[in-house]
Amino acid sequence: MSTERPEYVEVNVDTWNRAAHRWVESGERMWASDPEWGIWGVPNTRLPLLPEDMTGLDAIELGCGTGYGSAWMTRRGAAVVAVDPSVRQLDTARRLAGEHGLEIGFVEGIAESVPFPDGSFDFALSEYGAAIWADPHLWIPEAHRLLRPGGRLAFLGTGSWNDVFTERSLDAVTGETAVRPYFGQHRIEWVGLDDDPTIEFNLPISEWFGLLRRTGFEVLDFFEVQAPSDADGVRFSIPAEWAKRYPSEQAWVVEKR
Repeated sequence: MSTERPEYVEVNVDTWNRAAHRWVESGERMWASDPEWGIWGVPNTRLPLLPEDMTGLDAIELGCGTGYGSAWMTRRGAAVVAVDPSVRQLDTARRLAGEHGLEIGFVEGIAESVPFPDGSFDFALSEYGAAIWADPHLWIPEAHRLLRPGGRLAFLGTGSWNDVFTERSLDAVTGETAVRPYFGQHRIEWVGLDDDPTIEFNLPISEWFGLLRRTGFEVLDFFEVQAPSDADGVRFSIPAEWAKRYPSEQAWVVEKR
């Protein structure tokens, strides 16, 4: 574990602390719901990232935001720790845990360097969170370190192809024309969230497979997420009609060898 934070962390933390109020209402709704993933709210029955029964498992959420993923795991029987670098996001998560009567351990920290010993957990989750806001070359090995042999990591984030067709402003709308190369993608700098900068990460799909394999994970499932047939409008710059034809999001379930 390194005690030094990557330089991009402070950029993202500053933005998320300033924008935390924008996510309170959706956090409250998600805490009261069954698991539904990503911007299109795909239910866990169609996108099975969480086991139905997590009784007896030690679980961690990496980049928990308002903490609803941790709530879902706790209700399935897991003992959960949730990590996030945004103090204001954690304030919302702690409040909601108290209101829902759930015992979750919240830790201010980054997914690239988590203050727990090797092999502390059976299951790790990131829906967006670390999955897009942390450098995968750092957080994927850290997730591997945290898991016990046979432990699983499930994560969901922006589709690799979506980033190719979206301008560098969150005010832009995903279109039909490529605006950046597919190969070589890694670090993507955006302007959005109240005009504050954010730094996200993604990889070509083949590089994700390679990174996971080299790190010591076996890929159990890979999902390219399609918007439901009844989806409409534009969500986070992505038109529903585009996302019915192209994968706006992707998700993985992997197991530590």
